[in-house]
Amino acid sequence: MASATETAPLAPAAPARRLPRRLVAFAERAALPLLLVAGWEAFARSGALPAALLPAPTAVLHALGDWLFGIDESTQTYSGHWVPDALASLTRVAAGYAIAALSAVLIGVAIGWWRLVERTVEPTLQMLRPIPPVSWIPLAIIWFGIADKPAIFLVFLGAFFPVLMNTIHGVRGVDRNLIRAGAMMGASERQLLTDIVLPAALPSIFSGLRIAIGSAWMLTVTAEMVAVKSGLGYVLWDSYYFLRYDIVLAAMISIGLLGYLSDLGLKALMASVLHWQKGTTVQGR
Repeated sequence: MASATETAPLAPAAPARRLPRRLVAFAERAALPLLLVAGWEAFARSGALPAALLPAPTAVLHALGDWLFGIDESTQTYSGHWVPDALASLTRVAAGYAIAALSAVLIGVAIGWWRLVERTVEPTLQMLRPIPPVSWIPLAIIWFGIADKPAIFLVFLGAFFPVLMNTIHGVRGVDRNLIRAGAMMGASERQLLTDIVLPAALPSIFSGLRIAIGSAWMLTVTAEMVAVKSGLGYVLWDSYYFLRYDIVLAAMISIGLLGYLSDLGLKALMASVLHWQKGTTVQGR
């Protein structure tokens, strides 16, 4: 009886211990950004550059606030228009990224698994891979016009090759002993691919997906600068022409935050799918 009474208070103390750890983890993540913003504010206020060329963080936050909520119309035509602009960019990223991820995984598995596909398809793709996606902009505009399609096409090009290369690497790196064990158990080729090869290649595939989401955002903004008339990239480029560098920086911050949130979503999905890695890899510490 005495021992049970002594151990009972330990359970409620666990959440209390987790809270300081979360605060410490948050402070570790926020320290460097806060330090950079403080340095930026101090440099902007020093007068080394005109305020019009390097707005202080407080001015950029004011522009971002008006762009978001329409506070005082200081961002003029963009006042209160942040959500439609962000949705336009998100739609292009999602469409191009989804097409690229699906096609790259399918083609990458085929190249990594079948020698015939490797010999016939991979050389052509490897010749196309070094071509910068931005060099396709003139052709994309000619082929698809001024609308969403050229932007989606460029996002597809930017996201396709990182996923493809990581999928090929993941499939080719599958342990042969796993394949042999599956074959000895009577598994068909389709079962080997779906039940052994694809799950074993998932860590590499997810690495490619995380690299690709960054490329997708970069190419979306590039395409919006020249091929469409909406989205965060268009606002950034249009503000540059009118020397509104506070809006330019607000657009850059918006793109960075949305890209970061996209990566966080992928990390959460990866942690859910690859839950078996938690106790076996350094990542699971």
